[in-house]
Amino acid sequence: MRIRALAIRIIRQFVRDKRTLALLFLAPLLILTLMKLVFNGNAVEPNIGVVQIPSAIVERLSNSDATVTTYDDPAAADEAMKDGDLDAVLSLAGGKPAIMLEGSDPSTSKMVLLLLQRTMSAEAPGVAPAVTYLHGSADMASFDYFGPVLIGFFSFFFVFMLAGVSFLRERTSGTLERLLATPIRRFEVVLGYLAGFGLFTLLQAALIAWYAIDVLGLYMDGTIWLVLLMNLLLSLTALTLGTLLSSFASNEFQIIQFIPLVVVPQVFFSGLFNLESMTPWLQQLSHIMPLYYGADAMRGIMIRGESWGDIQLDIYVLLGFSTIFALLNILALKKHRSI
Repeated sequence: MRIRALAIRIIRQFVRDKRTLALLFLAPLLILTLMKLVFNGNAVEPNIGVVQIPSAIVERLSNSDATVTTYDDPAAADEAMKDGDLDAVLSLAGGKPAIMLEGSDPSTSKMVLLLLQRTMSAEAPGVAPAVTYLHGSADMASFDYFGPVLIGFFSFFFVFMLAGVSFLRERTSGTLERLLATPIRRFEVVLGYLAGFGLFTLLQAALIAWYAIDVLGLYMDGTIWLVLLMNLLLSLTALTLGTLLSSFASNEFQIIQFIPLVVVPQVFFSGLFNLESMTPWLQQLSHIMPLYYGADAMRGIMIRGESWGDIQLDIYVLLGFSTIFALLNILALKKHRSI
């Protein structure tokens, strides 16, 4: 009888907790659906530019699952690759074939290099093309490509958890209620908490970036200050989002429930998976994911050596996300006190 009573009590608790039921049954379906859409998307075809290359080689490349664009001007091909439109440029240097790889993604570079070398060996056996890299090098590892994204992800994830749980404890312990009993305004409460949590956010962002670059030896072609700035902006976005969602949670477990719905989907659009392999409508979802902008800028700084002008859009978007979440935090405090 006691076992049955205990089991019935637990079942009733689950039935009353609609959020837990959604996490248990719907969240796995959502994640599995995203995984199917991501992994069963379109095949990725490398974009290759050719300059003054015989038509037979161009035709063979076009028939080898590659998108080939012909350029009359070598400078135009180089500019297209700098803009990220090409994965490689095949040209003639001194009468010999030369391959320049964009080089940001080692797996793409290897695929393109294998395709080009196989094509050249078939059309011009015994001729070894010269290989150069616009970014990175032949020694660049896969971790160097995924590392910038992982830096941003871990900063975002742990700050999100820290902010959500810490702000929740402020509420459940009565600290926030006592604070709101004073003449302090809602925006002052939000800014005060963001400033307090922000100090530790800054330290964490700096520690993760320093460890990844100096200790783990991640490839670094840009300036460390821009890496720290982007990591800080990502952490600030996670901080404001975490405190906002904590307003809708009653305990720490409910904060964890937001992870499959808020954090996990962003992983698929952060750059860890090739966005070009997804269907076009699914790619559009990346534009509402803060981690997409942070990871894009981090990879641009560390691998391609991009400067402020190249990443300023990502900076403004993350600042916009943080501002919106902070304003929503102020509105969320209305249910605790009307001022």
